[in-house]
Amino acid sequence: MSNDSANRMWGGRFSAGPDAIMEAINASIGYDRRLAAQDIEGSRAHAAMLAATGILSDNDAEAIREGLLTVLSEIEGGSFEFSTALEDIHMNVEARLKEIVGEAAGRLHTARSRNDQVATDFRLWVRDQLDAAEQGLTALMRALVAQAEAGADWVMPGFTHLQTAQPVTWGHHMMAYVEMFARDRARVRDARVRMNECPLGAAALAGTSFPIDREMTAQALGFDRPAANSLDAVSDRDFALEFLSVASICAMHLSRLSEELVIWSSAQFRFVVLSDRFSTGSSIMPQKKNPDAAELIRAKIGRIYGAQTALMMVMKGLPLAYSKDMQEDKEQVFDAADNWMLALAAMEGMVRDMSANREALAVAAGAGFSTATDLADWLVRALGLPFREAHHVTGSLVAKAEAMGCDLADLPLAAMQEEHDGITEAVFDVLGVENSVASRTSYGGTAPEQVRAQVAIWKDKLG
Repeated sequence: MSNDSANRMWGGRFSAGPDAIMEAINASIGYDRRLAAQDIEGSRAHAAMLAATGILSDNDAEAIREGLLTVLSEIEGGSFEFSTALEDIHMNVEARLKEIVGEAAGRLHTARSRNDQVATDFRLWVRDQLDAAEQGLTALMRALVAQAEAGADWVMPGFTHLQTAQPVTWGHHMMAYVEMFARDRARVRDARVRMNECPLGAAALAGTSFPIDREMTAQALGFDRPAANSLDAVSDRDFALEFLSVASICAMHLSRLSEELVIWSSAQFRFVVLSDRFSTGSSIMPQKKNPDAAELIRAKIGRIYGAQTALMMVMKGLPLAYSKDMQEDKEQVFDAADNWMLALAAMEGMVRDMSANREALAVAAGAGFSTATDLADWLVRALGLPFREAHHVTGSLVAKAEAMGCDLADLPLAAMQEEHDGITEAVFDVLGVENSVASRTSYGGTAPEQVRAQVAIWKDKLG
């Protein structure tokens, strides 16, 4: 086969043939440059440890540490020239370091491998993202608590199957999401504790014969301890998978709230008004105010789920220790982290700025026979009916009210007594939505006093 034929087979993009394809598939600098700050932080800690253990001279270590700061400033300033030929962030940094400090740069890689280096860099990066997620979740929870405090006694319909069920309060609904995001924050904290072990010093896979001090580097980088097994240290990506798992569960909560905001802000519900900062207009329909931020959060969640599945597929069949497959661990995590942080920030902004329509909430709370359960409970308490009989009587009264085109509270007493002659005027005390929510005083219930108690607890926790 002629060279011309071979080039046509490789395609126009890879006209140089197999070498160009290998460079393209092997290089990760296009995305792992995001690890630059963590890579340099790890290398500076490694150099200090090499000097402290006598493996590297103090002069070389100092030159390396200062040179690495120069490299970092160039990267952050945008003047650093990344090279695909150098494959990854580690080799790009080391090559530039050599230009700055000379041969001493070659000593930096003593007693380590790119395997433990990238594992350390990636852990540091994921740890930073977990810290950012905790901050984002805390801000969102504060915004929800503020909404709950403002509307602790505002009645609204509670739904099951998106059908009117029982009256609840706006504050109670907001606090439900505080509980969800609190669990997410707890998972973030748990994941951070579990992943906070330092792989540096595991080298390629077996450790090193140099007299290194792994406790020193672990402490310098803020880890709780060195990883205990060198094989596991370089081949583990559980920390990234757990990050994606935590992100996925939180993303589900964000998507559920987004869905409610989309529904609530519609003309049919009018429960909330979203601020102009998180809405858009229509290019053709001037009356429209679209909840685009909520819809985009709802959509972006799929990318987080996809990232978790993708990384699971990468890792599921890999023998110990390191395989090049693991180079595919970062793009998915980077993308998921970006979308998670953006979704948290957008949701916090929407919740903070939105206004609940108290009047529309109250009107909806009284519709759909929402106090039917209160009526059934009253029949049990006041008349001593078994609950199943009370349920049957209430169902008959609902049907009667539906036929008469009124709500339960508007049924004449005589009409009620046709279904059960023991019913008295006292029944009307439980048929108002305000009375209904006020009666739900069990711990965790929707009564305003319970909502305010939970608000106080969470305000104290959140500071």
